[in-house]
Amino acid sequence: MGLNDTWLAQVREEPIEPELPICDCHHHLWGRREHTPSPRYLLPDFLADIEVGHNIVSTVFVDSNAMYRAGGSRAMAPVGEIEFANGVAAMAASGLYGETRVAAGIIGHADMRLGEKAGAVLDAMIRAAPGRFRGIRHAAAFDEDDALPVHRDAPRAHLLLDETFCKGVAEVAKRGLIYECYLWHKQLDELTDLARAFPDLKIVVNHCGGPLGAESYQGKRDEVTAAWRKSLAELAKCENVVVKLGGVNMLVTGHGWEKRETPPTSDEMLAAAGPYIDYAIECFGTDRGMFESNYPAERHTCGYGPLWNFLKKSVKGFSAGEKAKLFHDNAARFYRLNA
Repeated sequence: MGLNDTWLAQVREEPIEPELPICDCHHHLWGRREHTPSPRYLLPDFLADIEVGHNIVSTVFVDSNAMYRAGGSRAMAPVGEIEFANGVAAMAASGLYGETRVAAGIIGHADMRLGEKAGAVLDAMIRAAPGRFRGIRHAAAFDEDDALPVHRDAPRAHLLLDETFCKGVAEVAKRGLIYECYLWHKQLDELTDLARAFPDLKIVVNHCGGPLGAESYQGKRDEVTAAWRKSLAELAKCENVVVKLGGVNMLVTGHGWEKRETPPTSDEMLAAAGPYIDYAIECFGTDRGMFESNYPAERHTCGYGPLWNFLKKSVKGFSAGEKAKLFHDNAARFYRLNA
């Protein structure tokens, strides 16, 4: 039994447009984890979740602090995660685990606070998975509210503006790799500054730019949304930035799904979180947006099947070509996938 299995099983939905190809461009896998309600989430767990009728043809693995090397330098420890994800990808590519090409693209973690020394870590990651490694994520999510979760990357205020951090990001840019950023809405302006400083760097803003709704932001939806909309629109002016469309049902978004007796339906998600998806697409267009599940982080709040139904309902009136881009083609092109 996995996290929330019994709770999630209460809401089952027939998949909308089950034939539509999907690249789930953001999910995680990990082994044993301490101090977390999700102690394990490996390939069999993910495969069990995706077997709900949606056509998941490929996925992108995103750093999860998984299988870091036990020996060697601390800086090189995350290379172990690339080796792990590449092994999972090889298992999926064998066809023995179904048709989904899990981890066809891999985003790891390298500490940008190493500055120029991060280049050696990136080179080791390229060697570990030359056909699949596409870049790194170093989270910047930080807020003065101590009640909000602290990310494992231990970000601090104004990290994205730090001179040494930017030297690390420059190493990413030199190699033509992707920099992914998990942050919260109050930091979007700093990401805009970073994007303008590195116009040739491919940047992904995770989870629609992280509008907060939990803890001290509870009950401040209008205020948060106004600030988020203004900053996201400015970030979208940077042509080197793309947005992941999802992550808007997480605990920090503050919908309170996890406190209910039953998980949300796709219609309930659409009513509560749909405006975030709508506005992100309005800002970035259909060529610079990619739908994601953010599983199993969103397993705390919603089922995998209803989640994809929600995302499909959010673009119900779009053309077939626009849907193809948002659900598959943009991610396949951006991450240079063969699936």
